[in-house]
Amino acid sequence: MPPKANIKPKQPAGFALPATVSRAALLEDGSDDRFRQLVYDLLTVSVRMEAVREHLARRLGVSGPQYSILMAITRLQGPHGVRVGAIAKALHVTSAFIATETGRLARLGLVSKNPNPKDRRGVLLAVTDKGEAALNKLGPEIRAVNDDFFKPLDRSAFLALARAAAALVESSGKIERRLRLMDDDEWLALRRAAE
Repeated sequence: MPPKANIKPKQPAGFALPATVSRAALLEDGSDDRFRQLVYDLLTVSVRMEAVREHLARRLGVSGPQYSILMAITRLQGPHGVRVGAIAKALHVTSAFIATETGRLARLGLVSKNPNPKDRRGVLLAVTDKGEAALNKLGPEIRAVNDDFFKPLDRSAFLALARAAAALVESSGKIERRLRLMDDDEWLALRRAAE
């Protein structure tokens, strides 16, 4: 039996991921490091915002999405109520989702659903007296949490973030639709291949 050669295992050279963006505005000296950190930071902020929403929702005895719906109705209802579609648009969800969740909120006595006098097929949503009382009671905690969460922002940073977030909602919606279509096309191709 020949002697074993003294072969050292090959050390990994370290994998360098190619840049994950190509737009010059998102690169620094050809590097996407700051962009990657921004994505990580946005994901962390998103998770923490969700945790805050869940905490405040629990204080009201509702789910996180129901809390957002309740807050949106309060902001948009005006003197006569607000249409389901307007709440869906504000929260970037479907009208069917809003209809289902406001039904649950109505059963809890926090939201009223009344016929829309301008469109008998639709309803107008409004926060009930019980809902207003619950939100007023929680108000100081909501303000304290929001003030601390967004404390680093001065007025100009707040306005810039608000504009950037609105633009990202728009562009991310387009990407989401594109990916859904790609997923549908891939699913159809797999089904055809299986036939």
